[in-house]
Amino acid sequence: MKEEKHLKIYADENVNIAIVEGLKRRGVEACSAIEKNKLGLSDEEQLRYALEEMATIFTHDDDFLSMVAESEVEHCGIIYVHQEHLSIGECIRRLKAIVETMSPEEIHNRILFL
Repeated sequence: MKEEKHLKIYADENVNIAIVEGLKRRGVEACSAIEKNKLGLSDEEQLRYALEEMATIFTHDDDFLSMVAESEVEHCGIIYVHQEHLSIGECIRRLKAIVETMSPEEIHNRILFL
């Protein structure tokens, strides 16, 4: 696995595309399952794809949390927030702060709650 110097965000299909677009406008490398034609993949396949892309998953889907806890599968980090807890703008602000303050090594195999 090659070493990345900054976090990349990969938003799964449950995340509002406006969050990804807002991150991009603020200079964050971000993409979505929609953009990458990955809609309909299982959570395991989404996680595998993100690992291949060296990207941290941003999700509202708490199934990722239990899947990772139960299987101990390798991942490039998972950032979770319940979709009703934060506004789109607040998600963008907090994600940008994480990207600016954490390295890929620091978030590797970790779960962060936004």
